[in-house]
Amino acid sequence: MTKNQPAEGAQDVVYQVRLPLSKRTIDLVAGLIRRRRNRMRSVWRKAEPGKQAVIVLAVLRHDQRLADMAGGNGVGESTVRRWVKEVVKLLAARAPRLDRALKKIARSGGVVVLLDGTLIRTHRRTGKDDRKNC
Repeated sequence: MTKNQPAEGAQDVVYQVRLPLSKRTIDLVAGLIRRRRNRMRSVWRKAEPGKQAVIVLAVLRHDQRLADMAGGNGVGESTVRRWVKEVVKLLAARAPRLDRALKKIARSGGVVVLLDGTLIRTHRRTGKDDRKNC
């Protein structure tokens, strides 16, 4: 028996997921993508900036598999991976650098700074090392 064969009579299935994001968030990401494309003088892309933003945010917010998002939207998995990396870089460029943020807090008289880190869920290990990874 060969592996990775579709079930007999299988049909393509597309499913929907509710994406709990504001229009403002989607517009922000789409605007970043649009400005980058304008700087690059990109004439044609597979998806409009708004659609690309929604696909990337679905991957980041719901941990959707790249292949699932690609197949349902008529693009390749590598394209979705490239889009995710692109948007992460665009968002990171907007974030303040830690050293500058600390200097600004010190100038304003701040003495204590609390840093809040976000734990990102990852795949679990197997065997003896079976524990949560963050």
